[in-house]
Amino acid sequence: MKPGTLKSRRGSVGDEEEASGSGSAEYSFPLTAPRRWWWWSSGLLIKAVATLAILMVGVLVGLAASAKVSRYYYYSSSRIDDVGSSSSSSSVEATSGGGAGGSNHGNSRIIIPGATTSMIDEAAAAGAASPALLLDFRGFVDPGRPWGHSMSDPELFWRASMSPRMEEYPFQRVPKVAFLFLTRGPLPFALLWERFFGGHEGLYSVYVHALPGYDDSSSSSPAFHGRRIPSQEVSWGSITLVDAEKRLLANALLDWRNERFVLVSESCVPVFNFRTVYEYLVNSAHSYVESYNMDVPQCAGRYNPRMAPDVVEEQWRKGSEWFEMSRELAVDVVADQRYYALFRRHCTPSCYPDEHYIPTYLHLRHGGRNANRTVTWVDWSRGGPHPARFGGASTTAELVAAIRNNGTRCLYNGRPTTVCYLFARKFAPSALPVLLNLTTTLLDF
Repeated sequence: MKPGTLKSRRGSVGDEEEASGSGSAEYSFPLTAPRRWWWWSSGLLIKAVATLAILMVGVLVGLAASAKVSRYYYYSSSRIDDVGSSSSSSSVEATSGGGAGGSNHGNSRIIIPGATTSMIDEAAAAGAASPALLLDFRGFVDPGRPWGHSMSDPELFWRASMSPRMEEYPFQRVPKVAFLFLTRGPLPFALLWERFFGGHEGLYSVYVHALPGYDDSSSSSPAFHGRRIPSQEVSWGSITLVDAEKRLLANALLDWRNERFVLVSESCVPVFNFRTVYEYLVNSAHSYVESYNMDVPQCAGRYNPRMAPDVVEEQWRKGSEWFEMSRELAVDVVADQRYYALFRRHCTPSCYPDEHYIPTYLHLRHGGRNANRTVTWVDWSRGGPHPARFGGASTTAELVAAIRNNGTRCLYNGRPTTVCYLFARKFAPSALPVLLNLTTTLLDF
């Protein structure tokens, strides 16, 4: 090749031999250039393939994660059987088709995280209650019978403390009065309450907290059948009474239609008919929790200075355990942890927290919305740690009439009234026949 000739990059084999055997100083591209270019191109190709592989791996990981999530949250067009009335059910109906007052959003169901299809099937095969809790909108509004859940107290209180910020409900809501029965066992006045509730279905709810060992399987009362809530041991004069009250409130709060909440005992009876009681409570602008402070050993003398500065002596209150309150106040009582913990530590049994916790708490937080009186009449005129008890001989029409209108004047929605008590206690089981006779005359139910 002549000196100064620029060789082609695509040289032939003969050219290579000529170049290698020639001693001339001709200028040409190095013969190794094509090999370097090939390695450079191969590097780009490898990088592209690696990038594509990484992207594919990412897609596969994403699909796997999505499949895993779908095990917990999935939607199905099929319905499942509603077995809420059976303790051996594997699930609860979760169809979100339009319930009463609600719109139709399709037949979908949602499983709470932690529950899988296999778990439901295994529980059903074993005949045990399902660990999955299936809820639709209808079930969220009305959870059914109170014994149908297995929540612990912290879980129950957390769930019951939920409160919507929207003022209007997205369904037709008729307010109900929840009657909370705190009892040791039998309800001797169940028949009287049956007559009281009769014909007013949909306007009331019943919840019963009895001792765990009590067997009520022999009870034939329709209003109380299946209304027991999961309960725990309760001892008089201890914080466990407050726990039972909050447990009753929390179970009743699960039903969004419950608007008013009345705590009653097995010795408590109504002294007006249902319509009067319902309108009195539902139309009231206040709750009815007795709350006062007196400089006597049974009131101010129970205050523990260790409660300061959260509760100072001037804020200490006492009142009847048998309260009536609105939904808003009930939510706050169930949600409270700060003052409850204070009473649990410093209100010892001689302090009787059931007589002080709620009156003090409402005085601190909701004083203006409380009437500072109770709607449950009781006779303390005989003195002692317990009120008077009325049996068959002492229970008369005159006694009931005096309770209904005993000359006491109180305020109702800011106006004076003589109707101050809607319920009365304590009555012995022997008083039942007399009270049943009065239902058709004085009591009018």
